[in-house]
Amino acid sequence: MRNFLKIFVFSILFLNLSSPASSENIPSSFADLAEKLMPSVVNISTTQTVTTRSNPFPFQFPPGSPLEDMFKEFGTPQERKTSALGSGFIIDKKGIVVTNNHVIQGAEDIVVIVGGKKDYKAKVLGADPGMDLAVLQIETEDNFAPVKFGNSDKARIGDWVIAIGNPFGLGGTVTAGIISARNRSIGLSRYEDFIQTDASINQGNSGGPLFNMDGEVVGINTAILGQSGSIGIGFAIPSNSAQRVINQLIEFGETKRGWLGVRIQVVTQDIVDVEKLDKPRGALVVSVASGSPSDKAGLLSGDIILEFDGKEITEMKELPKIVAQTDVGKKVSVKIWRNQKEITKTITLGRLETSEDFQTQKTESAPKTTLIKGLKISVRKLTKEDIELRNLPSSATGAVITEIDKDSPLNYLSVNNIIVEAQKKKIKTVGDLQNIVNSRLRSSDKTILIAIINNQNQKRYIGVKLD
Repeated sequence: MRNFLKIFVFSILFLNLSSPASSENIPSSFADLAEKLMPSVVNISTTQTVTTRSNPFPFQFPPGSPLEDMFKEFGTPQERKTSALGSGFIIDKKGIVVTNNHVIQGAEDIVVIVGGKKDYKAKVLGADPGMDLAVLQIETEDNFAPVKFGNSDKARIGDWVIAIGNPFGLGGTVTAGIISARNRSIGLSRYEDFIQTDASINQGNSGGPLFNMDGEVVGINTAILGQSGSIGIGFAIPSNSAQRVINQLIEFGETKRGWLGVRIQVVTQDIVDVEKLDKPRGALVVSVASGSPSDKAGLLSGDIILEFDGKEITEMKELPKIVAQTDVGKKVSVKIWRNQKEITKTITLGRLETSEDFQTQKTESAPKTTLIKGLKISVRKLTKEDIELRNLPSSATGAVITEIDKDSPLNYLSVNNIIVEAQKKKIKTVGDLQNIVNSRLRSSDKTILIAIINNQNQKRYIGVKLD
């Protein structure tokens, strides 16, 4: 019995000493870290002038009617200032600030508030809508306290992180949580590999930093899941993905991404069976742009890209990111699957931004925005690119939200949400939405039922009281 007790006690001691969940791994406080980092996190305020025309007639014309365009010119132009809030962080003592592109896009004036006290004007050094990043320069001779980037590839699911930002204009707000997932794709851009965190992130946190416990930036807070504020699912651009873009924006004022010149799709099990591949992997080439680097190297439609520059392609979505992060002009080895065997091609990368494909894409991706007064939001039409990027049905129609006023009745929604119905009527054009809202504003019951598709492609109905 005595020997048994000795063994039992030893077992308990061993378990306690070897447990990975020791209290030493749990921060007793984030106070010291927050105090050190807060001077480097800034609030960003932007203003923009929006011009609209009032309708001088007591009636509306059907969307698409020739009379609609004809009588638009008769309205009185009205200008008003809109404002937006966001966050950012200083990466150089001379006042270089990193934020999201959507925070400053279209802004006429940018004010950076440091330490919650001092206001500075700032200018844009460069912006990248593709990854939703922007770099600002504070216009002053003052020096600032910068923060350093960490290695986001070393960030593990379950690691502690803290977010600091300006949610709802409440500057200097600190929240804590863990890394919930890695390599998340939510349909916002082609270069997504978001870090998911449960640290509380809300509107106004956009562009702010996500820190590890060493006080290093491992992510840039960009998006949230949820229609009424944080529900514990936020997304941040990994620092390793962002740094290359940031450095290019500082040096050149623009990005220089590698370009293959192919359109790709997912390799499904059906394709694996036909092509006699071992398992679903790689990226299937759908088409090859004429005169592109891939065309010159002899890539063909139907080829499956298995490896790029020594990096195995396990999923299709990995290839655009890897190519974009590779130097323009670099000769790379590309391993492909063709006719049931591996073939290796050498390709000299072109530059995406100067390619014909990109120029066409850029032209097509800049549709006009319209202010919907009753909802205090700006919207644009849903494009074919939106449909492809978000994997929506080809018949999908709607109005994409591009800006939300802070006093909008929809201020809990997110930019890029799509309004697909209003009063149970399908929204085919921006004009459809405008007319339905105006009609409800003239009615005695100034409410409206709308249906949206959020950034995770979930549809839901919302009742709104119009202003």
